[in-house]
Amino acid sequence: MENTAVTQDGIATVLSNQSLDSSSVLRPQIVVQVVDLKAVGNRYTFSANDGKTKMKAMLPATLTSDIVAGKIQNLGLIRLLDYTVNDIPGKSEEKYMLITKCEAVASALESEIKSTGIVLKPKQEFVARSASQIINEQRGNAAPAARMAMTRRVHPLVSLNPYQGSWTIKVRVTNKGVMRTYNNARGEGCVFNVELTDEEGTQIQATMFNAAAKKFYDRFEMGKVYYISRGSLKLANKQFKTVQNDYEMTLNENSEVEEASNEEMFTPEIKFNFVPIDELSTYVNQKDLIDVIGVVQSVSPTMSIRRRNDNEMIPKRDITLADETKKTVVVSLWNDLATGIGQELLFMADNHPVIAIKSLKVGDFQGVSLSTISRSNVVINPDSPEATKLKSWYDSEGKETSMSAIGSGMSSPANNGSRSMYSDRVSLSHIISNPSLGEEKPVFFSTRAYISFIKPDQTMWYRACKTCNKKVTEAMDSGYWCEGCQKKDQECSLRYIMAVKVSDSTGEAWFSAFNDEAEKIIGCTADELDKLKSEEGEVNEFQTKLKETTWSSHLFRISVSQQEYNSEKRQRITVRGVSPIDFAAETRLLLQEISKNKTSP
Repeated sequence: MENTAVTQDGIATVLSNQSLDSSSVLRPQIVVQVVDLKAVGNRYTFSANDGKTKMKAMLPATLTSDIVAGKIQNLGLIRLLDYTVNDIPGKSEEKYMLITKCEAVASALESEIKSTGIVLKPKQEFVARSASQIINEQRGNAAPAARMAMTRRVHPLVSLNPYQGSWTIKVRVTNKGVMRTYNNARGEGCVFNVELTDEEGTQIQATMFNAAAKKFYDRFEMGKVYYISRGSLKLANKQFKTVQNDYEMTLNENSEVEEASNEEMFTPEIKFNFVPIDELSTYVNQKDLIDVIGVVQSVSPTMSIRRRNDNEMIPKRDITLADETKKTVVVSLWNDLATGIGQELLFMADNHPVIAIKSLKVGDFQGVSLSTISRSNVVINPDSPEATKLKSWYDSEGKETSMSAIGSGMSSPANNGSRSMYSDRVSLSHIISNPSLGEEKPVFFSTRAYISFIKPDQTMWYRACKTCNKKVTEAMDSGYWCEGCQKKDQECSLRYIMAVKVSDSTGEAWFSAFNDEAEKIIGCTADELDKLKSEEGEVNEFQTKLKETTWSSHLFRISVSQQEYNSEKRQRITVRGVSPIDFAAETRLLLQEISKNKTSP
């Protein structure tokens, strides 16, 4: 018979023994009840209950299979075998328990235990029944979601398209945005979106407006599985999409959303598209999110970083990864990933586990760096051919190999040195006469050219969040809403996003310039130029400023890529760095070119 009693004063015992190792001979036997079990990414949190006291606790990703299989259940009992107690960042008096090993003692009880020692019967008693009885009961008594599954075929996300008729999908909510309001030419409204993942790991973004947003906002919960039907699909806007899918979904107030039963839950397969560490530099400060796999070289302690917008302390932890390219990169884990899975990695660091991380932002700190965002997913020792190959390489030769950081020797885009400006110099004709440049991935060049024209009536800047520099929208009442920070602010800043025509002796081309580079070209900030534009007087200071900028010569570091516009591929040239002309260096370059021409046959 199952043991259905918790340990008296079990939480007090945990707090007095803040770490427990299953190898210890004299270890306390602590049994607690699992209360409010919830999925957070690929891990689970709950409250450990001893009938008198509750404590926040977290189960690692390695125990997810036990939860999905029903061994560990909400309101069930578990025995603690390995755990550590940590401070909750910013709340020094609060603790949480990271459980790295436990065993199920009893299945779900009828209710939460309120006083220690009370023995309750399991929530469900097993009675032997025939297969036909079970099937008939399931069909007759099943919840709407289960009946939907029995009567309608579930479609995988990869099979959906805008021209399809009726369909039903079974998906898990892997990211949920906040409800936000907007005010545009069509009026006021509200909107929110969710990221949905099916069992095969395919993802899609679903958006709901107004009545549908109000109807489904509370129904969708992070980590839960739903049957969804009667939605519509359209081609995804590549500029704003957050998942790898050609389509995006819209749900209206007539769409059907039913929560799946516990028996129909699943853990979605995570699909990765790994980028080798030595190729990360091409993604620096781009909108694209990348996936990476590597062997853990080191794990830092948790640091507390003060957020500029609200002075709140948030946890951060840095890990260093290496791969077969013999390069290393630093990945910054933030918030729950820093305190949860980051703590697991700290314990495992000496064994150099392989980890795969989905949805990372590539920044230019120390040349190249990676950071997690709210929807990033970390998998330790994934069961994949890439992980097996990488671990085999590291064990056989990698651990003895000399590694170098991917960012070593590189400067950030805002501080490009003269070496990069002269290393692969080309003329404009080389770029515009090769329309296929950048077709597979961006290519980088340096060029010397003049600013020949800046269109004065173009949209030269955008309203940006003062914290993260992302675009903001006007809030319904007052101020500005930032989707990236998920907050409203009373003020915003202006940041350049402009096109300039450049010319040299071989031709001309249009360059796209963003804030830091545009400031060097114009010679003032976007806020300052906007002020000139709004000033009235006999002399148009705005036009004068633009004219002063033209026919000035610069060294440009540029990237060339392909973008699709109206189903047609076009070349996009983006300024990555701007430097003034160093005439001594230019003279040396000319002498080198002359010397090459003399020696060539």
